[in-house]
Amino acid sequence: MSDKEKIDFGYETIDKDEKEERVAEVFHSVASKYDVMNDVMSMGVHRLWKRTMIELTGARKGQMALDLAGGTGEIAMKVAKRVGDEGHVVLSDINSSMLEEGRKRVINSGFGGMISFKIINAEEIPFPDNTFDLVTISFGLRNVTDKLKALKEMRRVTKPGGRTVVMEFSKPVAPGLAPIYDFYSFKALPLMGKIIANDEDSYRYLAESIRMHPDQETMKEMMLEAGFDEVEYKNLTGGIVAIHRGFVF
Repeated sequence: MSDKEKIDFGYETIDKDEKEERVAEVFHSVASKYDVMNDVMSMGVHRLWKRTMIELTGARKGQMALDLAGGTGEIAMKVAKRVGDEGHVVLSDINSSMLEEGRKRVINSGFGGMISFKIINAEEIPFPDNTFDLVTISFGLRNVTDKLKALKEMRRVTKPGGRTVVMEFSKPVAPGLAPIYDFYSFKALPLMGKIIANDEDSYRYLAESIRMHPDQETMKEMMLEAGFDEVEYKNLTGGIVAIHRGFVF
């Protein structure tokens, strides 16, 4: 029996130093089908969630932005439209396969000059304090090994007057939604992963990782503990998704 520190990997308990590699295996596996699966899994609703997130970023012309766990570049491109040629967006991901998918999409969409690419572990952001007006992470925080450490890093690189915006799956709050959501997550989602991406196990992990992620209020408290001066959140689709904003004054 290992005496190393333990952590969750979905519903499995593993050594803490194994999680980064195990998560990497999942996203290497799903990278090429990631966008297709997002559409299928959410029945297209993820586009509305992301539109709401972009509104809540408050991104403006000339700003510097960092998109963590940015995957295929969808959020980074939406932010780039807002910051314009005068600003800049760093699209980052810890996973090289996901970042390569994002790089191809960004360049093919004509955003090459407005967005740069960097492999980044959210727990160790390689930029000085107070670098960015905006930091975003969308459906990525639940896969981070040390979430509080990552939030502290986001706070560190956010300028005074800036904000960090976290969108993540959360806990349903609408009456009667939880059992329906559980059936969908643990029965339908792995089946869709098997049929569309030929990868049932990865999508079972994704469903389990959602359940292990902190709820709305716990997430708010974590962001305050990380040093944000004010934190607020907005529930979407009955609390299936929540967007948290941490402000730096």
